[in-house]
Amino acid sequence: MHELLDPMKNPVTYAIPFFVLTILVELAALKWLDHDDSVTGYAARDARTSISMGAVSLVFTVMFKVASFVVYSAIFVHLALWELPTDTWWYWVLLVAGVDLAFYASHRFVHRVNVGWAAHQAHHSSEHMNFATALRQKWNPWFEFFFWLPLPFLGFAPWTIYVAFGFNLIYQFFTHTELIGTLPRPVELVMNTPSHHRVHHGSDPEYLDKNYAGIFIVWDRLLGTFVEEKQRPTYGLTKPVETYNILTLQYGDYAQIVRNVRAAARWRDKLGYLFGPPGWAPGTAPADPDLTPIRPAPVT
Repeated sequence: MHELLDPMKNPVTYAIPFFVLTILVELAALKWLDHDDSVTGYAARDARTSISMGAVSLVFTVMFKVASFVVYSAIFVHLALWELPTDTWWYWVLLVAGVDLAFYASHRFVHRVNVGWAAHQAHHSSEHMNFATALRQKWNPWFEFFFWLPLPFLGFAPWTIYVAFGFNLIYQFFTHTELIGTLPRPVELVMNTPSHHRVHHGSDPEYLDKNYAGIFIVWDRLLGTFVEEKQRPTYGLTKPVETYNILTLQYGDYAQIVRNVRAAARWRDKLGYLFGPPGWAPGTAPADPDLTPIRPAPVT
């Protein structure tokens, strides 16, 4: 536990200076280099909101690590099918792929289930796509616990899961930009890229709930959630949030769910507000699970 909480053992700690440098380089490029008018750039208040949300998320990440590590360690010691050797190269290849697949599943869940979306929508609330937006992290990472749960059962040491996910987050930071177009086709076929992730942040109907990948876009290609970038996305939620209050951005959707559940007369409707798709209301659930409804904005 001591090593788990040691910031010097967390790869994200070493990435922070590069995050800051990359933001500064992006700002300089937007100011002095030629680019077309489609590039959104930065809005000072929006960027401050994103960075503030990212800073606070570090506290919740530590809480999540402590709580989940206890459970994962108990599973690893007492219930694991076998113990994989952490000193082999193939261990880390399997782990990075396994963590990324778990991220894909978790990411898809929080987009498709209302109580999950209430936690995740804060990351999508910015109408800008830049490296500061990458720091607009949620404060409620609890659903990830369930999707990582198979890993200690399969013999992956719990401490290594957090290391692999740290690298996963670092990789994802660099997909949040409009200054990089498409990369060489072999890269675009296998890896998540800025082009793919711009689609994910789009609120256009054809882009909604697509490209969930963390590192490898192959999960989306294999599981039918991939869409290629055709035109510049419209970023943000389908209804603008119209607030920079970080508490509202993080918990406004939860407050709306509580009000809806309390007002619902039937248990079926109460469960629908919790576990139906985002924007669910009695009688409005789509028949096609890939037909995503309009998402309401957090309460302001």
